[in-house]
Parts: sequence; C-alpha cells; structure tokens
Amino acid sequence: MIQIENLHKKFGRNQVLFNLDLDIHSGGIFAVLGPNGSGKTTLIKCILGMVIPSSGEIDVQDNTIKKNWKYRQDINYLPQIANFPGNLKVKELIRMIKDLRQKESKEEVLVKLFGLEPFLDKKLGTLSGGTKQKVNIVLTFMFDSSLIILDEPTTGLDPASLIKLKELILQEKNKGKTILITTHIMQFVEEMADEIVYLLEGNIFFKGSVEQLMTRTKQTDFEHAIAAITIQTADA
Repeated sequence: MIQIENLHKKFGRNQVLFNLDLDIHSGGIFAVLGPNGSGKTTLIKCILGMVIPSSGEIDVQDNTIKKNWKYRQDINYLPQIANFPGNLKVKELIRMIKDLRQKESKEEVLVKLFGLEPFLDKKLGTLSGGTKQKVNIVLTFMFDSSLIILDEPTTGLDPASLIKLKELILQEKNKGKTILITTHIMQFVEEMADEIVYLLEGNIFFKGSVEQLMTRTKQTDFEHAIAAITIQTADA
C-alpha cells in the first residue's frame, strides 16, 4: 500500500525526517506514534503530497507520488483541526465536497449515525468543537477509498460518538481498507491498532504489534510500554 525509501525532509536547517524507510501493507490499522517534534505530521503530509520531501521515494499503491496528484483520489483524510468556512452551512459544505470529489457518497448514513440532522442548516461557525469533529468524520468516511488517514480523530468527541467512530473504523478495516492513525490517546491505540510505528527525531525506532512492543520493553501494559520505549529512545 505505502512504500517509503530513504525519506529526508529539512525545513531550513531543521532536519525533520532522516533516512526514513517504511513499508505499510494493504489492510489493517497502523498507528503512527512519537513525542512532539518526532516528525509524525511531516510524514503524513509527505504521503499526502502536502509537503514535498527533500529527497527519497514514496509509492502509494505501487505508484510514485512525484508529479502525480491522481493518487490522492483514493485517499480519505481527516485533518487534526477542521478549519471550515464559518459562513457555510453544514449541508452546503457536504455538497461542496461531493462536487469536488465527484465520487459516490454515503453522507446520509453517516449524518444519521452521528446525529447531525439538527445541524445541517446551521452555519459551521456556530458549532461546538465536538460537532465540527463529527462533520469532519462524515466528510472523511462518506467516500469509498482504499487508504484512510486520520490525524487525531478522537479530538472533542463524547464517549458515545467515540464508540461509533471505533465501530466505523473497524467496518472499514473489515472491508480490506488501510487506515493510518496519529493520536495521543494510548487506550485508543491499544484497542484499535494492528501495528505501531514509533518515530523519534525523524526516524523509525520501532515497528510492530502492541504485544511485540510490550515484549521488547518487558512491560505488562501498553501505556508503560510506550513510556519505556520513550526512555529507551532518549537513552539511545
């Protein structure tokens, strides 16, 4: 699904990604973790073509992304911060995204799932952060794409909506989709992720399952395993 070789990215003198190699196969949930400044967001934006690497190769579905915008048509992306035009109504935004993507959509099912019917005629600028995140989720999942990238998807969600989001992600996984997630919620990662990719200072320090991480760190629970590997990376 995603093959990355010798990826480098510098912003001025700041080396954000360094000699990064990563292979993510098709199907499953992959959590990209790491401390602040580890390169998670830059890596995601490189995959999306929003940041151009200094050097290296990125292939998505066996196609290089260089000078090839069409690969993005088969990616659904949920950004961490939903900066919607405040003067647009929810239904107007959904219609606009549908017109842009020109793909079959299932927004009605998702609007009902997250209880957004009362908000369709409301302007986005009047919505709470949690409601905006639900709109963000609808826009992300209403198209059928093989790769789904979620940046902090749980932000602002109430417990009931979080359960619905988890069920939605698992449904997409069961269809053979590849889901890439960045999050700081370790319980969410432990419940959902098939594999963990742990970044430090722009390179991959660990890639494997939750169980493999706990074996490596000799810990009995996931949060302590993450804390232990963070200490290991600092001492390396």
